[in-house]
Amino acid sequence: MDNEEKFVANHEMNAVNPHHWVDKYADYLFGYALSRINDEEQARDLVQETLLAALESIEKFEGRSSEKTWLTSILKFKIYDIYRERTAGVRNVTLHKAYPMFFDQADGEWEMEYTPKEFSLQDEDAIESKEFYRLLKLCLKKLPPSWITAFKMKFMEGEDTKDICNELKITPSNYWVIIHRAKVNLRACLQKHWL
Repeated sequence: MDNEEKFVANHEMNAVNPHHWVDKYADYLFGYALSRINDEEQARDLVQETLLAALESIEKFEGRSSEKTWLTSILKFKIYDIYRERTAGVRNVTLHKAYPMFFDQADGEWEMEYTPKEFSLQDEDAIESKEFYRLLKLCLKKLPPSWITAFKMKFMEGEDTKDICNELKITPSNYWVIIHRAKVNLRACLQKHWL
């Protein structure tokens, strides 16, 4: 069986139709990427890379999810690669030594007053507000790239802390300092600029 016959057989079996991917999914994938990396050109490139990667690995698609879900998962891994690139300089920072005022120097644990608290955007009125999202995007842009990455992975992607640390190659201490500082800075920015 040659490649074309394999493609046709696989296509019929899994109902995958790459000829319609751009029309059906490109706008969605672009919006997904843009909301996570805030760079239109890079988002376009990621969508193209995603579609190309999907086309190259079409025979691996088993049909256990929709085409949209499959393409989104490919894109998600490509976005994680971008996150890793952006946080490459953060890896070797020992934050309890770099920021001793936040940690007990005997054991490296958080000082009680600086222990990160859970952050939640539960106010549905604010979340649904386009103005709030516009302001949140502006405030996020003011943060260092490593903070943006960790914040988005945790609170927009819903990733587990352990997975974020593994993906970004940082320690849990680094992660919690980054998240804490991102939340403090975002809160200050939102309070300053919110109506």
